[in-house]
Amino acid sequence: MQLKKLNPEDVTILIPTKNEEDGIGEVIDGFKKLGFTNIFVIDGHSTDRTREIARAKGATVVLQSGKGKGQAVAEAFKMIDTPVVVMIDGDGTYDPKDVTKLLQPIERGIAEHVIGNRLINFEKGAFTKLNLIGNKIFNALFRFMYGVEVHDLLTGYRALTRELYKNVELEKHGFEIETELTVETIAKGFRIAEVPINYYKRKGKANLHPIKDGWRIGKTIIELMVRYNPGRYLYLFGMIALSLGVLSGVYIVTEWSRGVSHYLLTSLTSIFIITGVNLLIFGFIVNFVFKLILDLRNKYTQLIRECGKRLED
Repeated sequence: MQLKKLNPEDVTILIPTKNEEDGIGEVIDGFKKLGFTNIFVIDGHSTDRTREIARAKGATVVLQSGKGKGQAVAEAFKMIDTPVVVMIDGDGTYDPKDVTKLLQPIERGIAEHVIGNRLINFEKGAFTKLNLIGNKIFNALFRFMYGVEVHDLLTGYRALTRELYKNVELEKHGFEIETELTVETIAKGFRIAEVPINYYKRKGKANLHPIKDGWRIGKTIIELMVRYNPGRYLYLFGMIALSLGVLSGVYIVTEWSRGVSHYLLTSLTSIFIITGVNLLIFGFIVNFVFKLILDLRNKYTQLIRECGKRLED
């Protein structure tokens, strides 16, 4: 059953900012032209005119209590209570008009978290070569480790239902927030949809540091696996141990053919291979159990949603 179309007053536009005076006014104006008046700017202690411009444009402006984009988003989620939140950066890289694409899967009842995929249609110069390569690597890593078809994990343009944003547990304080939001969504049994959006060159200086923040994001993808499925951790360590065992085994055989024996390394190789195989087997069992639990949780969540819809009707 198709859900009722969302009205602008049902949506809060959440804009976490820090020194975005070059783009924030244009972003707010874009949403106001579309009829959205619930515009919430949570500012990370900007030293420029970001807050003044946002207030002048009619947005609600709050100074975040801590530091980092992740902390700002988590704090804002506690203050907002509309049926839907649309997250967007304040740097002018995203098109407010694309908000209709983000809201459609929620209106149709097929997703609680909608991701705007920038990598399909982006302006020349919007990504540096390093950022574009990094994005593709992180997306591939995420798909491999989580088995979920997400193609733009790090996008800052998202729509989330109240059921989702009030139940996610966010601990990361920096630019890892997008990764954590995605993991929390699938770990709690909510549905994700992806839609193509436009992406433009940033207005003003970038806040993201490719190397430092890239390291944190990659580390977060691996760390958060424990929330989603610890069995995949065992797969990872099992593959590492098995690979080390195979490599050392090849070396031992090569040296043996030359008349050189490595008795201690042979024992170590055996330990690596046995450990790797056991971890893979145990990981398979844990993965199966967690998938079963997740499927049951998804079915339970879907049943609750359907009951809620029937009561509303």
